Amino acid sequence: MTLESQKRIWRLAQRLVDHEDAVDVIPGMNNITVVLRHPQLMAWDAIERLQRWWEESEAFEPESREIAIPVIYGGEAGPDLGEVARHCGLTEKQVVELHSSVEYVVWFLGFQPGFPYLGGLPEQLAMPRRAEPRLQVAAGSVGIGGAQTGVYPLATPGGWQLLGRTPLALFDAQRKEPALLRSGDRVRFVPQKEGLC
Repeated sequence: MTLESQKRIWRLAQRLVDHEDAVDVIPGMNNITVVLRHPQLMAWDAIERLQRWWEESEAFEPESREIAIPVIYGGEAGPDLGEVARHCGLTEKQVVELHSSVEYVVWFLGFQPGFPYLGGLPEQLAMPRRAEPRLQVAAGSVGIGGAQTGVYPLATPGGWQLLGRTPLALFDAQRKEPALLRSGDRVRFVPQKEGLC
């Protein structure tokens, strides 16, 4: 998976979003789901058309915003920080420094409304998800799942390794644009003094 192929997916999604035969277009991590209006009648034609459009598509550079996300790392906010540090052969402080030193890109939103899958995690911090997911993860929790980092916008069960928590609301159904982040946005995590800095 590369950011370049993800940008091509964004371009294809942009092309399909207003297509009369597409009910919904959902970009994912190096894939795209297209819900057809009449799938029984047009599936084969749609597959051929999508393949052709994919081959023709170029990378799309969406309007990108820089978003700073304040994070309280460690303690109750980041119960897995110590485990991540041990797994990576680093101190907890080094994990925080490395995690917050990178500008991430929102590849797509998924899993739950407003959940950003962020590309750009330093390889040294890649870590498998928990063997047993938690039954409850607090809204705003910042975690690592494999080679990605992300933020839980809502309280939910989850299996990512939790490093910290942000007070920022990533999803609010009452806002004009409910999800704070969009595909292509650039994100930086900013350690807060209340946590491990």
